[in-house]
Amino acid sequence: MEQAQISNNKTNFNKVEINKLFSPFVKIDPKNNNSIIFKVKNIHCASCIHLIEKSLYTLENVFFVRVNMSTEKLEIKWVGEKKLADKFAKIVSELGYPISLYDVDNLDNDFEENKKVLIRSIAVSGFAAANLMLISVGLWSSSVETMGFATRELFQWISSLIALPAIIYSGRPFFYSALKVLLKKNTNMDVPISLAVILTSLISLFETVNNGEHIYFDSAIMLLFFLLIGRYLDVLAKGKAKKSAKELLSALGGTATVIKDEKQVIVPIKDIRTGDIITISIGEKIPADGIILNGSTEIDLSLISGETLPKKANINDNVFAGTINISAPIQIEVSKSTENNLLTNIVKLMEKAEISKSKYTRIADKAAKLYTPTVHLAGLFTFIGWWMFADLAWQPSLLIAVTVLIITCPCALGLAVPVVQVLANNSLMKKGIYLKSGDALEKLSKVKYVILDKTGTLTVGKPNLIGSYSEEDLQIAASLAHYSKHPFSRSICNQFNGKLLNLDNVKEIIGCGVEGYFKGKLLKLGKKNWSCPSQKDENEIFSEIWLSVENEKKICFSFEDQLRKDTKDVIDEIKKLGITPIILSGDRNEVVKRIAEHLGINDYYSEFSIEMKSEFIRKLKLQNKEILMVGDGLNDAPSLAEADVSISPSTAMDITQNTADIVFQGEKLFPIISCIKVAKKSVLLIKQNFLMAIIYNIFAIPMAIIGLVTPLIAAIAMSSSSLFVIGNSFRLNLKRKKI
Repeated sequence: MEQAQISNNKTNFNKVEINKLFSPFVKIDPKNNNSIIFKVKNIHCASCIHLIEKSLYTLENVFFVRVNMSTEKLEIKWVGEKKLADKFAKIVSELGYPISLYDVDNLDNDFEENKKVLIRSIAVSGFAAANLMLISVGLWSSSVETMGFATRELFQWISSLIALPAIIYSGRPFFYSALKVLLKKNTNMDVPISLAVILTSLISLFETVNNGEHIYFDSAIMLLFFLLIGRYLDVLAKGKAKKSAKELLSALGGTATVIKDEKQVIVPIKDIRTGDIITISIGEKIPADGIILNGSTEIDLSLISGETLPKKANINDNVFAGTINISAPIQIEVSKSTENNLLTNIVKLMEKAEISKSKYTRIADKAAKLYTPTVHLAGLFTFIGWWMFADLAWQPSLLIAVTVLIITCPCALGLAVPVVQVLANNSLMKKGIYLKSGDALEKLSKVKYVILDKTGTLTVGKPNLIGSYSEEDLQIAASLAHYSKHPFSRSICNQFNGKLLNLDNVKEIIGCGVEGYFKGKLLKLGKKNWSCPSQKDENEIFSEIWLSVENEKKICFSFEDQLRKDTKDVIDEIKKLGITPIILSGDRNEVVKRIAEHLGINDYYSEFSIEMKSEFIRKLKLQNKEILMVGDGLNDAPSLAEADVSISPSTAMDITQNTADIVFQGEKLFPIISCIKVAKKSVLLIKQNFLMAIIYNIFAIPMAIIGLVTPLIAAIAMSSSSLFVIGNSFRLNLKRKKI
């Protein structure tokens, strides 16, 4: 991460006192930058995020701040002294957001605690609202002459006795949040809500004490009741994301059996280091990424890939943290520490996707930043207009202003995007699909062309070497192939079990092959037109690479790669969605043609180099059509970057190095269809949410300003708009099995 330039007007915060020491938990990266991750409470909207990030960015030496609303995680990076972490924590706490160290083990506890507070508040406000509505029917439907002065006064005092304690209790989630930010001369979405509820209650109490005709306790308690339901549903949606992260990271808790000095030692998983030898019994979770040294077994990969069928694993195979050993005891050598293993990286991908913002998120954020002053000004001008210019008494003028405060609160707008995004990310993650870009789904929903690589994408990427070859030829080829990760090279290495040659000056030429020297002779292994340019074709059916020794000895190695089991169904589904599939492959024409005809793809191109693929995409983009590139993430990196959006059937080994916007695990290709369908439905729901919020404001605000809406109707209308938006967002999960 590049360090931001530190301006001269950075806040001097030496005056801030330190109550709790966080500096011992600061981590230092290789560039000598400090970082720490906090857990932050009371984050309810985009304004909260903006306030925290803006406040920290003004502090000395800080160059990176990110708040994740779903997981309530705050990450800060800075240069300078470690003790600054304590001052950062103090400042965030003083903004009204309690802070602590981020601990995955406490995610569930905090989530359940928030749920309990909201459920109790909903129960109290619901009980009070039901009883107040019964009393209000009598108060609003009868006149003093019909009811009698004493009866009306009794009903009003009973209403106040029911309403005021209920409002004080059930309004706590809003009141506490508003009070904390106001004390620090800031504001958030809870401020106008609290102001509206308190003013309505005070006006009603004033009217009760002074024998006024109308009270509005029912409006205040009804507003709280519906808003609490909306906040509860929002917490549930965020809880899904927290639960997913918890399920992944909980696999990194507990202990492991490490072999040290030929003895078994129990150590915490967090203390495992690269190179440790670990024994894993049947039924145990694999505690770290590693390579099997002894034993053969079957591994349950469902946690990281969504695949329910176990996968066989033998000596020298890679295994990953969080998966389960289900067949036989094994020993592994740890290849990655806990901080860098697959599960940790997957969670980082999830957070990166949530932090990065789509176009719709940016629109909602801008609106959220403007809404607080707009709401307050609208209420103020409404009061002044009715009181000073319309000659209305201050009590009804203030009541109309409160109604405007209630009805203009943009809760629906604030919830329009994040709830859908959280549900979409969680839905895809359960299928082993991970978003690396916040706007990937937005772009994916517009795709008109899908460009598909062949090897490793349409096929399983594990070509089998066919034919018979001499031991000497295999030895030379394997010695070169050892330096490449290409599927053909891996296949040759798997076929040869002997001793490799010691080669000199070995280098891999991207898009061509591998070359090196042995006893002064130039060896080449790769494409025919590079390693053996003068050689004529020997077969037109199978994929091939060529070995040449000083351009004298020329050997053709032929391979056969199997299509993924669901490739044909996926291509058919892509066509049904109105998307045109295109194959771009570096393989020979006959091989690509045979696969394209089998899959029913009319547009296919063979013998394309990496540069040619990128140029093809560049030209296709001139048609102003969104392009999806599906490739292996390593060899197709330039093409993936060139396309508008990219997906990769990535192996677990390269998931973080992958340049694609979306990566998925497993042997099937159907996650491509899942991504496209979820993307289309997500964008549709976001647009619907925006539309509902806009229509609501167009009709509701003018009616409130001209006094045609009572506080009760305003409370019901504003709360209902939020509930409609949240309920509409949860439609993403309907019929999910068909996606």
